[in-house]
This record gives sequence, C-alpha cells and structure tokens, in this order.
Amino acid sequence: MSEIVTADIGGTNARFAVATIADGAVLELSEPVTLPVRDHDSLGSAWRAFQERHGRPLPKQAALALACPVQGEVLTMANSPWVITRATLPDELGVEEPLLVNDFEAVAHAVASLDASCLPHLSGPDRPLPSEGTVVAIGPGTGLGTASIIRRDGRVLVCGAEGGHIGFAPFDAFEDRLLDKLRAVHGRVSAERVISGPGIIPICASLAEERGDSLHGLDDRQIWTLALEGHDRLAVEGMTRFCRALGAFAGDMALAHCASGVVIAGGLGKRLMNVLPSSDFAERFVAKGRFETMLRRIPVRMIRYPEPGLFGAASALARRLDEAAQAT
Repeated sequence: MSEIVTADIGGTNARFAVATIADGAVLELSEPVTLPVRDHDSLGSAWRAFQERHGRPLPKQAALALACPVQGEVLTMANSPWVITRATLPDELGVEEPLLVNDFEAVAHAVASLDASCLPHLSGPDRPLPSEGTVVAIGPGTGLGTASIIRRDGRVLVCGAEGGHIGFAPFDAFEDRLLDKLRAVHGRVSAERVISGPGIIPICASLAEERGDSLHGLDDRQIWTLALEGHDRLAVEGMTRFCRALGAFAGDMALAHCASGVVIAGGLGKRLMNVLPSSDFAERFVAKGRFETMLRRIPVRMIRYPEPGLFGAASALARRLDEAAQAT
C-alpha cells in the first residue's frame, strides 16, 4: 500500500484528499478539503493551504483532475483565472511529476472503477453498464464536462473530451428563441452556455421576458435553490427546460460516440438526482428521429459517490503505477 495526493480543480472549487492505493485500485480517501478558487491566486496557493490543513508532509506522488484541456505545456483553466505550467509543477507543489487528467476524464475513471451500487438507474433499460463498448460520462456543473470509457476485450481506455463546447442545438421554438438571444450576446453559442449551472439564468430570463416578468436580480445559485425547493414557478419551469436540454445533449453525445451506456455526473447532476428520473430528460434523450429505437436500448445511469473527481484521478494514477510496476 502507498499514499498519493489527489486533487479535483474546477472552476468554482479546488478539492484535495490523500488516497491510499494498492494493486492498481483506490482503497480509501481521506476526508476531502474543499477550497474556493476565488480565495487563492494560484494552484500553488491552494495546495499550500491544503498541506497546512492536512497537518503532516504530503505524499510525493499526485494526480490532478483539471477543468480544462490537458494539452501542451501551459494549461489555462476553462472557468477560472488559474494558469498551470507543467514544467514548474513539481517544484511548486513539492512532488514528483504529477499525473494530469481532464476533470471529466477523472470522472470517467471513477465510473470505470466504482461498484454498480454507486451508479443508480436514470432511464432506459435498468441494467448494468456494458462490459464491452463505449460509455459516455456527462456532467453539468460550473461548465459542462464530457468523457468516454472504451471497453474492449477486457481492457479499459478512458478518454477526456470537450463536448460541452460544441454548438448548442435547439430542439423547439423556445430554444430557437433562446439561441437567438444568446447569439446576440456571445456570437457562437456553446452547449454549456445553456446546459450548466449558470445556464439556468438565460433560460429563466427568456421565460420571464416572454411573460412580462423578471428575475429580480437572482444569481444562478439562488435560482437553483428556488427550483429544487419548488418555491418559485419560474425557477421550476426553468429547471424543467434545463432537464430537457440536458436530455437532448446526452442523446446527441450517445449518438456521436455510438455509446452503449451513458452516465450523468457533475455537481449539478448530483443535485438533480431526485429530479431527473421524473423529468422530461428520458423523452428528450431518445427523441432522435430514425435513431430513437437505438437510443431506447441505451442504459442511462447517474453517479452516487461523494467525490468522483478525486476518486477517479486517484484511480488513474493507481492504475498507471501498477502497470509500470508490472512492466519492470
């Protein structure tokens, strides 16, 4: 057994833990430490704050899940001002060269490693994720993450992606109007402009405008709270619209990857766990014309695990270290 540091660096929060690993698997995670990104000017600053809270020297091996494309030497976070330079990370963090993975690549590693009991049914056939084929992980949160798990002949390959940045595809007349309004502001409109935590604002603003109402200066967190508590008709309708858009996007991703399974994750996915099964998600997921029959055969599940990003990043490093040990 050995210990490693695992971190999940998002646009809103940076989460850290120490993982105990053995034989390519994660045995245990310490109590996670969550630090708001806005309170720190860099990853190094947040890392030092975590080390202080940990209260003893940190392990020298680390895995970092990052909310950005993990390509090149200089990595720019998608929804925060932090910039990460690969070459300086070992000195900055006091570790060996860390493993860097996309944040939703980390979630996909978690999906590949977690027990089926952590993946409750959402829609489609109520059966386990397939042992062969492609499983797509999708997660709305501060942004919209995607990744895929490819299972072939007993081997598992996890691939990060940036599916949340494809163009938003409207389904009905309301979404046509919503796209027009967003295009006037942003020019090109990505899917995550609508299907993410902040996306509830333009959805509800458009609904309010069409009714001659207003949002009264509410931010996205306030709107989601009202929607989930069921206290505000406009917020609840906005959430209904959001679930439809998420279902349509998930179906598009399943088609794009010829997937045989889909998992909904992300911070917002977790909050919507009790809402999505009774929403119009499933109806929009399968509404793909000639491919509806194929989409109806795909099991869609959610992830029920406190910190899948931390677990997944640790799983990726545990597997890599085990493969390296077996190769020597």
